[in-house]
Amino acid sequence: MTRAGLSPLAWLDEYARQRRAAGLRRELRARPPVGTELDLASNDYLGLAQHPEVIEGAVAAVRTWGAGSTGSRLVTGNTELHEKFERALADFVGFESALVFSSGYTANIGAVVSLTGPDALLVSDALTHASLIDACRLSRARVVVTPHRDVAAVEGALAERTEQRAVVVTESVFSADGDLAPLRELHEVCRRHGALLLVDEAHGLGVRGAGGRGLLHEVGLAGAPDVVMTATMSKALGSQGGAVLGPAAVRDHLIDTARTFIFDTGLAPAAVGAAGAALRVLTAEPWRAAAVLRHARTLAEVCDVAEPPESAVVSVILGEPEVALAAAGACLERGLRVGCFRPPTVPAGTSRLRLTARASLTEDEMALARSVLTDVLSARA
Repeated sequence: MTRAGLSPLAWLDEYARQRRAAGLRRELRARPPVGTELDLASNDYLGLAQHPEVIEGAVAAVRTWGAGSTGSRLVTGNTELHEKFERALADFVGFESALVFSSGYTANIGAVVSLTGPDALLVSDALTHASLIDACRLSRARVVVTPHRDVAAVEGALAERTEQRAVVVTESVFSADGDLAPLRELHEVCRRHGALLLVDEAHGLGVRGAGGRGLLHEVGLAGAPDVVMTATMSKALGSQGGAVLGPAAVRDHLIDTARTFIFDTGLAPAAVGAAGAALRVLTAEPWRAAAVLRHARTLAEVCDVAEPPESAVVSVILGEPEVALAAAGACLERGLRVGCFRPPTVPAGTSRLRLTARASLTEDEMALARSVLTDVLSARA
């Protein structure tokens, strides 16, 4: 058959077959509004997505501003609600300014691309999130990927650079393993070499630091003039959207240059209203951050995880994709929903159950989790 007679999408069938054989086929599963299973898979770390005050924050914003933001924030999509939330978030975590994007993904791309370019070096941890990887690819900067949490490798890359500018990129809390970046050490290296440190606090905000202010705040780097923070409101704050925080000059620069801000419709008012309400709840109830870590430690003990968790994430490595899928399925049959991470999200041979602790877990829910996880994991020992 000539090429003219072939479907341009014929290759998809073979691609899907190969992924299915490798245990890497993914499916969408709709969840009901009120789940019947105990959820230890979501990133709703503080239990705020269903909090009455957070829901009311979303509803009040819709009543005032409408369902959509109606355009780019530079045209009609900016509201007093957006700017009020930006000020509150910046004050909470300790930075001079904040700029809200439509997602954490677009915030990371906007920040990295706008703060680098062809005359810059980007040094990125090997296990950073896909949004940061994509941002590095789009930046047109020279990119050096360093081994996970390897400060010496970062210093080596900076010491050898010929570029005018340099940016070091890391997550504060790594999303798959839940371990922490050595932020103080990285910052010291950046200072020695005149580099900017850009930290994604997606999994740190609401969990680490005093009252959930993040790992940068915890280690005394919030508001530093050579540090930029990115965050998402879709995890601990139970809403949607992203933000970049840093010196006011960074906010001004992003408004002028970040394509994911300039050409994207502004974050919907409902999401901004919900995030603002969640921030107020967290400020009034700082116990939530400590509760997340306490529940995470209990889950780790149940799963016989060697290292005590440093975040909401408890990673139970089982090996091959089929093994992890089977374990996740067995948990679900018993009424417990857990995350299942497989390549390319994690390296080959490290497919795992990813459990996420939540501040609002009750004693009965923790007892259920203990029972199910003990049975399922002991059956695979």
